[in-house]
Amino acid sequence: MTTNQQADPLIGRLVDGRYRVRARIARGGMATVYVATDLRLERRIALKVMHAHLSDDSSFQSRFIQEARAAARLADPHVVNVFDQGQDGELAYLVMEYLPGITLRELLREQRRLTVPQTITIMDAVLAGLSAAHRAGIVHRDVKPENVLLAEDGRIKIGDFGLARATTANTATGQQLLGTIAYLAPELVTRGTADARSDIYALGIMLYEMLVGEQPYKGEQPMQIAFQHATESVPRPSVRNPAVPEQLDELVLWATEKSPDERPDDAQQMLERLRDIERDLGIAPAVAAATAPQRSQADSAELTKIMPSTMVLSDPAAPTPQAVDNATLLRRRSSRRRARGALLLTLVLLLATVAGGVGWWFGSGPGSLVAVPDVAGLTYDEAASTLTEEGFVPVRGEENSIEVARDQTIRTDPEEGQRLDKGAEVTVIISIGPASHTAEALNGKTEQEARDYLADIKVNVADQPLLLFSDAEAGRVINAFVTPRDGGEVYGCGDGCDLLEDDSVELYVSAGPFPDVSGMSVDQATTTLTDKQLQVSPEIVYAFSEKLQKDLVIGVSDRAEEGNWRPGDTVQLIVSKGPELFPVPDVTDKTLVEAKRIIEGAGFTATYAAWGDLPGFADLAKVTAQDPGADKQLPRGGTVKLSIQLSG
Repeated sequence: MTTNQQADPLIGRLVDGRYRVRARIARGGMATVYVATDLRLERRIALKVMHAHLSDDSSFQSRFIQEARAAARLADPHVVNVFDQGQDGELAYLVMEYLPGITLRELLREQRRLTVPQTITIMDAVLAGLSAAHRAGIVHRDVKPENVLLAEDGRIKIGDFGLARATTANTATGQQLLGTIAYLAPELVTRGTADARSDIYALGIMLYEMLVGEQPYKGEQPMQIAFQHATESVPRPSVRNPAVPEQLDELVLWATEKSPDERPDDAQQMLERLRDIERDLGIAPAVAAATAPQRSQADSAELTKIMPSTMVLSDPAAPTPQAVDNATLLRRRSSRRRARGALLLTLVLLLATVAGGVGWWFGSGPGSLVAVPDVAGLTYDEAASTLTEEGFVPVRGEENSIEVARDQTIRTDPEEGQRLDKGAEVTVIISIGPASHTAEALNGKTEQEARDYLADIKVNVADQPLLLFSDAEAGRVINAFVTPRDGGEVYGCGDGCDLLEDDSVELYVSAGPFPDVSGMSVDQATTTLTDKQLQVSPEIVYAFSEKLQKDLVIGVSDRAEEGNWRPGDTVQLIVSKGPELFPVPDVTDKTLVEAKRIIEGAGFTATYAAWGDLPGFADLAKVTAQDPGADKQLPRGGTVKLSIQLSG
């Protein structure tokens, strides 16, 4: 036993003082299956152990025990035998027949599409096993290729009755609806009920998959597939594979009818139809049916009564023959025995040929290869342990990933499901998280250029940029801010920065210069601003203006918040009341010198006759009148005209 195998704590453990665990075979959603040795009976068995986190769940324990009881009730060569069920401390387990080989799913992955003889051979065995379950009143509820085992010695068995229910308790709602979605009957989707005919539907889907190489319904989400099961009809397999005989087309359509009442009642009825098809196609040995009772002592009178009736059954249109003597009857009996002997010999030879082919397939042919297990999502140590248990040599590889968490397995190379020789190397690709990039300056790029650049380095960009009025050309990036994928603080990236793939960036994009409405009328300014997706407040601010006449727009009030104006903001207009007016002082009867001082001190300009500025005349000149008068107002800088004369 290798070190990696011992990483599983059950490897090497003695369960219940009787079962020595040797190696892990498979792991599912509810349990893990190991190969173990029954020390008491000295035989190899399969030990199915419920996962530890489910051991305290009474519903799972009940389902686990139910599987043992359901399977133990079945005694059929095509059903995996269950020998024992028990509890060892925290371990709940089943003891089952050990069948080295592969599942039908693995065979489908290898071949994709099966031949008609292969398909019939497998379906005959599965139907035989399932008919035993239906006769016992058990519905399997999880028929799929993963649960059909193809043993190395040629045996074909159906197993995993973990979802089985008695037909008297056939409802399934909510969490109880656990069947695999690809094989789910319409009534399970629409009503949550299941009976033997639900198993028949799953068999029909499985039969289609074997003949065609893929399932009839596909979808990205499970609900899409479930909806197709409930609403669409399964197509004929021959549409995708012209080699499929019409009889098998009809069998698939019959088994997958939407209404359960239109399907075979149970597996036995479907098996009988399959064997009719076998006889029609001459692919599998026909099962002889007695047409008349056999008697050890019968006189010639009784024989002559039986033979005519036999002939009538064979050919209803034929006339009733005359009675024949005992010698003739004995010759006919001998002839029939010879025919049966030849048929049996042919059957034996055919079975020997099939057994030899199956032995080659699993011994030295493609069946001897081992499928690479699915280890996605595991740590490297866990993945390496799983691969080593399957006989492979794990090799570590690394790759950046934004979908898979750091230190978890992304995939393997070769990929999961590929079949390889034991001892082959399998590379485990481990995620080292998202790649780091040094982004170049984004400022000055067009919005689309910035988006394309960030997409190339696998960085997310907000669907809508933040538009701002600026001096930059409309559509150019003026800033950018990064929100780290791990939730760190936001930081700027307009002039370039370091970031990781899957980080998110918000672009700040110029909406062009803010519109200049100075000197416009209120209506003109309102139209100009609304054309730029700005709102105009109905409340107007009025102010005096030395430059603009009354009712013309001076400008807009400052933005309420700091930063550039944005489309959608509300703008308040400032409108001119014209220049502010001041009273004109009274300077009549004042000397020109005094009048000029008073007028200019009030902010106005005085004009008068030119002689008043001659030397000596200013002190002698006197103001006799002024325009405008002292009862008038002028704006700052206005002109007051003075009338002057020389005083006596």
